[in-house]
Amino acid sequence: MENLSGKVAFITGGASGIGLGFARSLARRGVKLALADRDESGVQAAARALSGSGAEALAITCDVADAASVQHAADQTIDRFGKVHVVMNNAGVALSGSSGSIPLTDWRWIVDINLMGVVHGVEIFVPLIERHGEGGYIINTASMAGHWASSFMAPYTATKFAVVGYSECLAQELAPRGIGVSALCPGWVKTKIAESGRHLPSSVDGPQSDAAGPIHELINNGLSPDVVGEVVIQAMAEKRMHIFTHDDMRPVIDLRRDALQNDFGRAADAVREAEARLSETLSGTE
Repeated sequence: MENLSGKVAFITGGASGIGLGFARSLARRGVKLALADRDESGVQAAARALSGSGAEALAITCDVADAASVQHAADQTIDRFGKVHVVMNNAGVALSGSSGSIPLTDWRWIVDINLMGVVHGVEIFVPLIERHGEGGYIINTASMAGHWASSFMAPYTATKFAVVGYSECLAQELAPRGIGVSALCPGWVKTKIAESGRHLPSSVDGPQSDAAGPIHELINNGLSPDVVGEVVIQAMAEKRMHIFTHDDMRPVIDLRRDALQNDFGRAADAVREAEARLSETLSGTE
């Protein structure tokens, strides 16, 4: 999608971070904005700031884990702007811990937000995009963690791998229907995601990982959300499936590729060896 002027965008997690950075990039191109976030005061402030710079912005309080809340946000967007063209399913949280000791309530919490929040956005907004027949675009915020598995990050990584796979399916399915899809897979970006541990259902004591300190430092020294917003705009114009931001993380992609190739290279031999063992076993019982 290249000509954005006059279009309408709906962005979850729009009060700060990547969502707000993308909103500012869209505003500079004349896009009308519906910002959704569970942080009511934060999203109101973000909309006021954008309106003060000349954009048309609507603030919506929304919990993406709740399909009814997302539907209500969609209704408000249509009531205000009449249609929607661009949807960024961006709201997300982080959860780390040692497998075997992570409360299931916390697992459900991160899945409901990071995965089902994306699903709610897609299922509710795709019919609205198709209705006006002008085409559209969906950006689902995943992470480099959607391609790179790390110890003690299983809940976060699992949801981000799911978002990448889901987005790849959507891209194939929705292209003939005039809707582009990209999975945003950033590295370290200056956002508030490290603070999401304060909302854990099992605790109010904050992030539950010894890695919290180093992760905070990496995030605080990360890429500006405004730069990420511009990267996403360019990727939409180029219709790129995966939107990466950190070229220095390419080696982890290469390592994963090599590991997959090595394991796949064993497939034919492994089947032949298994068939031979079975044949010997069966012949010995006759």
